[in-house]
Amino acid sequence: MKVKIEKSVNILNKRARFEYEILDEYEAGIVLTGTEIKSLRSSKASITESFCQFIDDELYVINMVIDEYKLGTFYNHKTKRERKLLLHNYELQKLKKKLKDVGNTIIPLKLYINNNGKAKLLISLARGKKLYDKREAIKDRENKVNIQRLLKKN
Repeated sequence: MKVKIEKSVNILNKRARFEYEILDEYEAGIVLTGTEIKSLRSSKASITESFCQFIDDELYVINMVIDEYKLGTFYNHKTKRERKLLLHNYELQKLKKKLKDVGNTIIPLKLYINNNGKAKLLISLARGKKLYDKREAIKDRENKVNIQRLLKKN
């Protein structure tokens, strides 16, 4: 049984930019086990429900789902577990300081494998949008689509 491994893995959190206002972005490495990286390379992961949290001065991503590796035996990993993120110490201190502001949270935007073959997670410091902000985003999107249609017709 062969498992399809893709060259470029790009797993996006599409709801994040709609639900949150992005303030700052960071690229973090992830501590993974062998079967997790194999499953990730075949694009069997989801970050839509996940968030980041500090546990003992270290940043962890919580609720990230990486499906079990099909060819894994009893060494297979748990699908939902806390995975440690690797950032520089000054970045961690900066994030911890900004998290103290009311309404700020850290969410993952994109999970990918870089050119060196390392799994990376693009995380961002974000603030939740209000309902009227979301309505405004929908209106802007619809206006852009209408303008594109008009330009295409002419």
